Amino acid sequence: MLLEGSLELLAEAGVARLDPKQLGRRLLIEKDGVRVVLVRPADVPAYVDFGAADLGLVGKDQLWENPGGHYELVDLGFGACRLVLAVPESSRLAGPDTWPPVLRVATKYPRATTAFFAANGSGADIVRLHGSVELAPQVGLADAIVDLTATGNTLRENRLRVVAEVGSSTARLIANQASLKTRGDELQAVVKHLAEAVRKG
Repeated sequence: MLLEGSLELLAEAGVARLDPKQLGRRLLIEKDGVRVVLVRPADVPAYVDFGAADLGLVGKDQLWENPGGHYELVDLGFGACRLVLAVPESSRLAGPDTWPPVLRVATKYPRATTAFFAANGSGADIVRLHGSVELAPQVGLADAIVDLTATGNTLRENRLRVVAEVGSSTARLIANQASLKTRGDELQAVVKHLAEAVRKG
């Protein structure tokens, strides 16, 4: 979902021009003097934190789960979505005053979910899933889910309704701390071009 927006931004900023149709299954591309590494969104913080990449473009939702040792530099403004708490349409659960002391919640976002419930004075029994969390309430695995939504269509199709917003996410530019010190001028130039492209966009 973020790949197209990321490639467009890199091109608009004059950093690297890559045609998504020509990428195929390539994960490492060298072009315009820039090495571009394509990895799963959840892996971007690790590549940046451990110095395999100087900069990374990643959704804020991944940073909630992987706080790491990177710097978050720029809100890139694309890839907007919300992390929401949703329950079956038939559920009596609504706002926090209707939640039991501990609610069983299925999610791919355990860290953000736990923090959200703690901030609301409640507890969450987390069932960590890696996909199709919308199914969990339908089969009795969980009372509710916390998941990302852009349009809400998947929730509605699975007879779920939103009762709270956990957070909102957009793509972010992150940087390796050591790289900013050792290659500061070079990286700051790239950051400046990306930030200017965001402002113009």
